Amino acid sequence: MGFFSEFKQFAMRGNVVDLAVGIVVGAAFGKIVSSFVDQVLMPPIGLLIGGVDFSEFEIVLKKGSEGVDPVILGYGAFIQTIVSFTIIAFAVFLLVKAINSLRRKEETAPAKPPAPSAEEKLLTEIRDLLKQQAE
Repeated sequence: MGFFSEFKQFAMRGNVVDLAVGIVVGAAFGKIVSSFVDQVLMPPIGLLIGGVDFSEFEIVLKKGSEGVDPVILGYGAFIQTIVSFTIIAFAVFLLVKAINSLRRKEETAPAKPPAPSAEEKLLTEIRDLLKQQAE
């Protein structure tokens, strides 16, 4: 088997394709949540605590001079990233919980009783005939 045909066989497996789709959807979901946190959630929180923009929280470790950038510890952006991560993790938790709940419902659904075999059907007919004769 050639290298390219082996790679094609590997790439076309269901799990690999599912993983690729999951990564693409996850990246898009992450962007949506980041936008939600940065542009919808954090501004009102900053307003509630006095009009503060978290992304501007920083500590200047070394002031800049001509031609040299200052050394800044930007902990506000880190706080926003933590909030984004927490929201994404919570959303993924809810999604997994919903999927697990659906799986449990499928597993606990009562199984249909097996159809009677030809022998059982014949015996049932004989029993019913004997009951009719006895009456």
